[in-house]
Amino acid sequence: MPCLAPARASPSKPPAWATAPESPAVPSWPGNARANQPPQGRFLFPDPLDWLMRRAVIDIGTNSVKLLVADLDRAHSRLTPVLERGIQTRLGRGFYTHRLLQTEPVAATAQTCRDFFRLAREHHAEEVILVATSAVREALNPELLLEAVLQATGRPVQILSGEEEADLAFLGVGTSPAILPDRRLILDVGGGSTEFILGIPESIPYRQSFPLGTVRTMESAVVSDPPAHGELHACQEQLHHFLQKQVAPSLRPQLDSISGPCPWIATGGTAALLACLELSLESFDRDRIEQCVLTRSALRSRCASLWQLSLAERRLLPGLPPNRADVILFGAAIMLAVLDAFEVTELRPSTRGLRFGALLR
Repeated sequence: MPCLAPARASPSKPPAWATAPESPAVPSWPGNARANQPPQGRFLFPDPLDWLMRRAVIDIGTNSVKLLVADLDRAHSRLTPVLERGIQTRLGRGFYTHRLLQTEPVAATAQTCRDFFRLAREHHAEEVILVATSAVREALNPELLLEAVLQATGRPVQILSGEEEADLAFLGVGTSPAILPDRRLILDVGGGSTEFILGIPESIPYRQSFPLGTVRTMESAVVSDPPAHGELHACQEQLHHFLQKQVAPSLRPQLDSISGPCPWIATGGTAALLACLELSLESFDRDRIEQCVLTRSALRSRCASLWQLSLAERRLLPGLPPNRADVILFGAAIMLAVLDAFEVTELRPSTRGLRFGALLR
């Protein structure tokens, strides 16, 4: 399997998209509380199986569609991944000129959702949630995608707001046993948007989503193959200008008000890919990725080396899936620009994010 990033307090009433109608029959599988519940009074203590529920989420992003099937321990709010898949459908291809979703990537996205929905059912998911983010959120014709996916899966798609996307990313990162319940900043670089979330589990004073992403930047940039001398600098200047004008005015005062340590944690495909490159991983390894530390100096060197290679040469790099060899240029540039703008010396990648948060909600 290629190395891919496998994704607020809970409200009293769950949102409608989290309680979509399900098939009337509940499959019998080990761990399905409803199908395997013992007769009342048979055991002195509650059956641990009663605490488990297998759920799935399909995340429709600007660059990829991703699936997570996981067992949810409701008693302790813990997730155990069962299956993770990701397919690049490039929903954002050709989108940013007129903010219109294009027929071909919509069809590919709907077909992938159909396949993932079937796969989730084959793995006995009791509930399947579908969410969409930046490209669908901004589209002037979101119904093109919504109707195609509804027809393909029989399930509605919830379009997440930027704030909802940020909240779910923060919640999802917190499911890692290595994450302490301390103040932290979560950076989620996606295909169409980037979220900055600062806080602790009990309080998130800052959450913002910005129109900055790998596919969005790639669609607007003019880059040769291999990149010409000065094109990385031009891209960095553009990113620096955006961060100083759009992000810094609201985020910097929040960072300046912090007296103690505040680690930065990066979630999303870009962070995982950069860790895979750093470790030369040929397959997905959650533990090794999340133990990796990406320093600003190492990221600067990595970014410079990537921008010196042709697309064909990048496709041969250990740890980099060939179909990500184009967007990694802009993912690395965005990550480096953020670290430079806010003088961050290092960050840790997380393979848990929006999808993990969505299953907990």
